Amino acid sequence: MCFKKNGGLILQKVLFETKQSSNMAKIFPATILEKATNNFNKINVIGQGGYGTVYKGTLEDNTTVAIKKARSIDENQIEQFINEVIMLSEVSHSNIVKLLGCCLETQTPLLVYEFVTNKTVFHHLHEKNCLSSMTFERRLNIATQTAEALAHIHSTTQIIHRDIKSSNILLTDDYTVKVSDFGISRFIPTNQTHIQTLVHGTLGYIDPEYFRSGILTEKSDVYSFGMVLVELITGRKVFSHDGTESDLGLAVFFVSTLESDCLIEILDDQVKKDGISNDIKCLAKLAKDCIELEGKKRPSIMEVKERLEELRQCFINKEFC
Repeated sequence: MCFKKNGGLILQKVLFETKQSSNMAKIFPATILEKATNNFNKINVIGQGGYGTVYKGTLEDNTTVAIKKARSIDENQIEQFINEVIMLSEVSHSNIVKLLGCCLETQTPLLVYEFVTNKTVFHHLHEKNCLSSMTFERRLNIATQTAEALAHIHSTTQIIHRDIKSSNILLTDDYTVKVSDFGISRFIPTNQTHIQTLVHGTLGYIDPEYFRSGILTEKSDVYSFGMVLVELITGRKVFSHDGTESDLGLAVFFVSTLESDCLIEILDDQVKKDGISNDIKCLAKLAKDCIELEGKKRPSIMEVKERLEELRQCFINKEFC
């Protein structure tokens, strides 16, 4: 009964149709995942949120995995669950988290991912004991790799992520980016530039043009990515209750500060410490371009990637001069 209720028949059909894909998700028996997590023991919990709980698990071949278990299940969550499996079965990139498989036998479906060891960009930016590890060069690398992941899904599979934010960018021990959470992502049909859809995403990161119109384009991801850049530059949360920007929103606060030539006042201390003035200004200008209110004024993610690669190379060259 759980298998049918959890979209098993639909998912089986989809996986059969994509069986030639080397990235095809595996369907795990419930007993394997129960054993891997010691019956979903709370000692193995590594993350919690509105969606549910993520557990660390060890499979029989000693592979360490992350297992996402939904808090509850309804039709909308079933759709997101199936959507994530489909999206990640279509994608293979070093900066996108790998979906290993799923389980449909339990009361709520389970997703099984590669285990990414070093938490999220949000954690490293906003936990005080992590800030010293977030050098300017490391922030540039994170931005560049995230842009590479987005450029890949936009150009090769025509997927729009729709929920890019710092808490959906995972990091490995060497700070390699793994973009995650494709539950609300959407395909753009071939020869189309947009789709009309109900608005989904995270406030503060949602493209205001998409929020008003319901028209989703690749430039919607560019806006969200721009807000991640603002976070990387300022070290500030998109929503905060302890500063002036909480009344305006970080986007408006950032743009007005930049236009007043007061960027230095809102830079993260680590960025001030080891960044190079001109490089910081270039990165800030790129962030501003990405969060233009009109999508047509924003650069494509491919252009963003190229500008970041150039900026990163310039920074490295100056460091060794």
